[in-house]
Amino acid sequence: MTPTPADQHAPTPAELREQIEHTRHELGDTVQALADKTDVKARAQQKAGELKDQAAVKAGELKAQAAKATSQVQNKLPDPVKEKAAQAAGQARTAAAQAGRMWEEKAPASLQQRTAQSAQLAREHRTLLLAAAAGLTVLWLVRRKG
Repeated sequence: MTPTPADQHAPTPAELREQIEHTRHELGDTVQALADKTDVKARAQQKAGELKDQAAVKAGELKAQAAKATSQVQNKLPDPVKEKAAQAAGQARTAAAQAGRMWEEKAPASLQQRTAQSAQLAREHRTLLLAAAAGLTVLWLVRRKG
């Protein structure tokens, strides 16, 4: 049975405005979704941020594991070994200080400047370097066990 013209009603201007507004919102959402997909720089930055966060979490986990392992080893060491280790550490600090003074006296200024810049860059990207070191350590351990 087909509807008669009396059964059908023409949309009111308010209903038409509402349909138009709804369609505009849908179209705006679609355009925004397409724009987001084509914004390669923003997507790359988002992915880099996610990877940085993951690396920081993994570095923290590895740091905690290393601290725990160090503590366990230190607790098992006899006192004479601990004393010798402390003495060796003191000697190493003294030797490092002497090497630092010799470096300041004998290294060319340009080399000292480049070294300082490299050290600053390493400090600024410490998390990334730690994550890379952790990743290499994990790979080494996996290959060693395999």
